[in-house]
Amino acid sequence: MPLVLPPRLTVSARTLRDTARRRGLRTVQLPDREVPGELHDGDAYLHAGPSYADSVAPALGIAPLEAPADWLARLPAAFVRREIRALPIREAYALRRPVFVKSPNDKSIPALVYTDGSRLPGPDAVDPGTVVLVSDVVAFETEYRLYLLDGQVHTGSRYATSGRFDPAPPTASARAFGAELLAAAGHTLPSAIVVDVGMTDAGQWAVIEANAAWASGCYASDPDRALDVVLRAAGPLARLAERDSAFVR
Repeated sequence: MPLVLPPRLTVSARTLRDTARRRGLRTVQLPDREVPGELHDGDAYLHAGPSYADSVAPALGIAPLEAPADWLARLPAAFVRREIRALPIREAYALRRPVFVKSPNDKSIPALVYTDGSRLPGPDAVDPGTVVLVSDVVAFETEYRLYLLDGQVHTGSRYATSGRFDPAPPTASARAFGAELLAAAGHTLPSAIVVDVGMTDAGQWAVIEANAAWASGCYASDPDRALDVVLRAAGPLARLAERDSAFVR
């Protein structure tokens, strides 16, 4: 069963490719969005960005898992430490205060602090019904990526300190917060997912966002354990567990 990769590879994608090869998996880097006939048997895995996955996953017979679009907005306040709403971008245009806005599961709306709703991409560029996540602006002192598998923190990495890229192994307290989140809300996530968490400038742990493991950078995570999560998160539809059927992209 091959691990399928896109034409251009990030540093993380190269790391996962090399890890897969050491594990004995075949890897296939496609030159474009055309899927060769021999890969149409529904027996492959995928690591790629969202738009590329949308193009090739159906032909590959792959079921990419992701969190629900409104997952972050539905978390208890104690896990997010800020107001977060999921709403159509047409409603966000009316906001007249600084807010952080992003797309839930891709990068179609740049994840930025917007001074007000008038600064968002307009209806000429985005369907007015497109759902966005709108949150209060919060500063994070440190940010961590946690790879979650079967209700456990499988591996992880710090990736930023005071907004600067700063990869390092995760702290015990970051892993503990991830475990606390899973105990309270693990049933609202697929069995394999990435969740970013951080320590705010007020000294409180908070969830930053959820990301598809098959489209995420692994930074200083254990690459073998990160690959475990990727393989579950974007594997054959025929092997999809019933509990994950609601989380297919």
